[in-house]
Amino acid sequence: MNSGDTAWVLVSAALVMLMTPGLAFFYGGMVRSRGVLNMLMMSLGSMGVVGVLWVLIGYSTAFGSDVGLGLLGSPTEFFGLSPLLSGEQLSDTVPTMAFAAFQAMFAILTVSLISGAVADRARFGPWLLFAGLWAVVVYFPVAHWVFAFDETDNAGAVLAQGGWIANRLAAVDFAGGTAVHINAGAAALALVLVLGKRADWPQETGKPHNLPLVVLGAGLLWFGWFGFNAGSALAADTTAAVVLMNTLVATGASMLGWLVVERIRDGHATTLGAASGIVAGLVAITPACSSVTPIGAIAIGAVTGPLCALAISLKYRFGYDDSLDVVGVHLVGGLAGTVLVGLFASSAAPEEVDGLFYGGGVDQLWRQVVGAIAVFVYSFVLSLLLAWLVRATTGFRIRPDDEKEGVDETQHAETAYHFGDGRGSASAFRAPDVARALERTHS
Repeated sequence: MNSGDTAWVLVSAALVMLMTPGLAFFYGGMVRSRGVLNMLMMSLGSMGVVGVLWVLIGYSTAFGSDVGLGLLGSPTEFFGLSPLLSGEQLSDTVPTMAFAAFQAMFAILTVSLISGAVADRARFGPWLLFAGLWAVVVYFPVAHWVFAFDETDNAGAVLAQGGWIANRLAAVDFAGGTAVHINAGAAALALVLVLGKRADWPQETGKPHNLPLVVLGAGLLWFGWFGFNAGSALAADTTAAVVLMNTLVATGASMLGWLVVERIRDGHATTLGAASGIVAGLVAITPACSSVTPIGAIAIGAVTGPLCALAISLKYRFGYDDSLDVVGVHLVGGLAGTVLVGLFASSAAPEEVDGLFYGGGVDQLWRQVVGAIAVFVYSFVLSLLLAWLVRATTGFRIRPDDEKEGVDETQHAETAYHFGDGRGSASAFRAPDVARALERTHS
C-alpha cells in the first residue's frame, strides 16, 4: 500500500464532498430570496439519502461482480461495505474502502445537480423520495457501465467483467461526463417536463438574489473539482498532474468564452456569466481531462463556454422551465465534453488515444457518441417514469398558494433573511403555530 496515493484519494474524496455544499451555495444564490434555504436543503438532503444508499447497495451495484452483459453489479455483494473492512486493496497502492468513499461523493453530487432544474416548485419530501429512487434505478447502474473496469490477470485475460461502456464500447470518460453530467442533465429535463413551469415563468424569471453567494459556490466547485478529476487517477502521479492542469485551463477558457458571448450579445460581461462559464468548463473537461493535452483542454473550454451560453436560451424557445439551467450547462456541457474527446484526444496524454484531429480517424468519435446517447436515453426515460410515479403516489409539486408565498416558508417554516426588529429570528426555528403565537405576544 502506498500512503501517498491513499492520502491523495482520501483528500480527493473530501474535496468532492465539499462540492455539494458549493453547489448548494451556487444554486442558492441564483434563486429568489424566498427559496434559497430549500435549495440548500435539497443538496443537504441528497447527501443523507444517497450516502446511506451507497453503503447499503450502491457500491455493490456500481462495482460488484457483473451479473451479465456489463449492465449491473451484484447489488448485495458488498452490503454495508463489511467485506471491505479487512483492508482489501483496489490496486497495489490504494485500499478499496478509500475508493468506495471517493465514489460515494460522486453519487451524492450527481443527484444534487438535478435539483437546480426544479427550483421554487418541488416539495421537499417527494424530492428526497425521487433522489433515492433515481440513485438506485439510474445512477448506480450507469456508474457500473462507465466506471467499473474489467479485472484482468498479468497476461491480460479477463477475470471479472465490468461495465459495457468502459470495456466493450471503450468510450473515454475519465471522471464522469456521461455518468455524472449527461445523466443528471437528462434527469433534470425529464423532471421539469413532469413538474411543469413555475407560475410566473417566463414573464418573471427572477434575478439571482445573492451573486456573491453564486461566486462563492462556483469557487468551491472549481476547488473541489481538482479532487473530482485529478483524484480519479487514484494515484499521486503524472496522470493526476496532467488532469489537474487540464481542469484549470479548460475552465478558464470556458469562462472567457462565455463572457465573450455575453459581451457580443448583451453588451456587457456579467458576474453570473463568469460563474456559469466556470461550471460549464468544469463539466466539459471532466470526461476529457486524461485524454487531451493542455492545448486540447483550452480548445474544449473555448468551444463549450460559448455553446452553453447559447444553449441556456433554448428553454425559452421550447418552453421548458429549467430554473437554474441544469440542462443548458450540465447536459449540453457533458455532451460536448464527451463527444469532443473524439476530436481532441491525443496519444501524448495519459489515456494514449488519438482523436480525429490527431490522426485517429472517427474510431474514438463514434464510441463517444454512442456512450453519450445511451446514457441520455436511459436516464431520460427512467427519470420520466420515476417522476411520474412520485407525482402519482405522493404529489411532487407544491400548491399554487405555497409557490406564491415561497418554498422556504411553506416547506421548512424558515426564512433565510430577517429584517426589521429581528422578531423573526427567534421564531424561525420553531413550528409555525408557535411562531405566530410569539408574534401576537410581541404585538
